[in-house]
Amino acid sequence: EAVPHNKPNFSTMNAVRTWIRSPHGPTTVHFWGPVANWGFVLAAMADMKKPPDMISGKMTGVMCVYSALFMRFAWMIQPRNYLLFSCHFANECAQLYQLSRWGGIVKS
Repeated sequence: EAVPHNKPNFSTMNAVRTWIRSPHGPTTVHFWGPVANWGFVLAAMADMKKPPDMISGKMTGVMCVYSALFMRFAWMIQPRNYLLFSCHFANECAQLYQLSRWGGIVKS
């Protein structure tokens, strides 16, 4: 049955309230940690426009290892932190692309 527009949808409000109070809601480090880590992904994506000779192979390699370790961590903890996993998966992809660009410069 459709809810009239002039009445509040209590099921939606309860769902939001439940999410806010959940172990991965916006009042926990399990939410804000991954949100802050998206900065790494954004930075790597912005660096894709820069010339490959500006890429630090060592730092990019470290970021690959860092994201691989934290992907495993996010998968192994209970309850699983899918937000953290997705952030580090995206960063791993971006950093591997950057590493391949840097590798092309080193070979030539």
